[in-house]
Amino acid sequence: MKKVVPTLIVIAFLLIGSTYALHLWHSRGKEESASNENPVWSSNNGEEDSNEDSSSQSNVTSDSNSQENSNSQSNSGSNSQGNSSSNSSGNSNKNPSNPTTPEPTDNRTVGQKVDDAMKSLSLEEKIAQMLIISYSGTTMSSGLKTTLNTYHPGGFILFANNISTYQNTSKLISDIQSTAEIPMFISIDQEGGTVQRLTNLTSPKATYIPSMTLLGKTKNSQLAHDVGVVMAQELRTLGINMDFAPVIDVMNDAKTSFMKNRSFGTDPKVVADMGVSLAKGFQENGVIPVYKHFPGHGGTSVDSHYDLPVLTKKKEDLYKIDLVPFQKAIESNADVIMIGHLSIPNVDPKYPSSLSKTIVTDILKKELGYKGLVITDALNMGALTKTYTERQIYELAINAGVDILLMPKNPANAIRYIKESIQAGTISESQINESVRKILTLKYTRIQEKNLSKNLLGSAEHQAIINKIPKS
Repeated sequence: MKKVVPTLIVIAFLLIGSTYALHLWHSRGKEESASNENPVWSSNNGEEDSNEDSSSQSNVTSDSNSQENSNSQSNSGSNSQGNSSSNSSGNSNKNPSNPTTPEPTDNRTVGQKVDDAMKSLSLEEKIAQMLIISYSGTTMSSGLKTTLNTYHPGGFILFANNISTYQNTSKLISDIQSTAEIPMFISIDQEGGTVQRLTNLTSPKATYIPSMTLLGKTKNSQLAHDVGVVMAQELRTLGINMDFAPVIDVMNDAKTSFMKNRSFGTDPKVVADMGVSLAKGFQENGVIPVYKHFPGHGGTSVDSHYDLPVLTKKKEDLYKIDLVPFQKAIESNADVIMIGHLSIPNVDPKYPSSLSKTIVTDILKKELGYKGLVITDALNMGALTKTYTERQIYELAINAGVDILLMPKNPANAIRYIKESIQAGTISESQINESVRKILTLKYTRIQEKNLSKNLLGSAEHQAIINKIPKS
């Protein structure tokens, strides 16, 4: 009997424990069931030259007509295309069912990411990577969203009418970037002086950048570098990763030049030193500089937004003055050079520079040894549209050796016309592949995902640097 009592006590404790455990299991099951019916996870929404005249921007189209596919897969960018944790990749890797699950680390090399993307992109998507489009508005419209999701352009250019408060502007950029599997070039004309889009930014305001002509007067390349740091850091607070600057045109006449107040001056060496130093400040802070306007707009007085400027110089004259800054930029490993729209009949009597194989391929690439990307100035400018059709512009520019088409009039038409030219044999598909491979390489090498702190905008530290530039 003495042995039975302890045994009964043990059995009683076991029964009580089992009953309590069953109760806990049942209650937890109810909680998990309710949680699965209403999942909650945090979204990653940010808190937050082409032309001087923003009214000349191209129209974003929402035309979603299907396009034929080449032998490449037609997936409209739905395939995963190697974005490392340091690259912008939208929100495609989020796991809503488990908010604590970290995004996978991408350990592929840049070359592997490029190879994988090239295999997955359809012909239309490759062509789209060569386009930088524009849009009027401060928020993501349904039309813009449709265009981005349908055509997957390689980049976007911001104008003053895209910029409002810091919160709205950073959200617009984040919304645009989030539509892309491959990170987009988010570009802007932020030169300083009369051409700077961030003057529209409020809450907080950006630092005002004086003209490069005033900066050029200092002949202080270290100051130019520091100004480049200021400009790049403030662009990065918003998610902008490409600036159509510096202007390295050499003014032949400071009073009549189209580049008056935009160029560093009339001395080719000063322009070269200051331009390259400014660009280094950009590069060191995650912004891709775009040197412009090859082969040199400084000797013209006509505004190419409205008509085609004519430069009467001979090739040897260009080498003595206008090409000097571009030579230094190339020696400094320039990533991108913009081709201006101007006629130089003594060099190419038939085509303007942006459509000229003689100027883009023979001089820039072969003679000067440039290996980087070539981008046109805006393709909706009067310098071209008064003479050439859309189809002619795209075909001639690509055949000239251009890699990126800035602001095509209609993205859907651009893709269709270029594809038809490839099918007709008037554009080589190998040329498209070469350009896209270079574009992807630059994106995966240079574009950084993280925005910088908005506290940098208009900061006292930045203003102290700008105050070193003379007022006149």
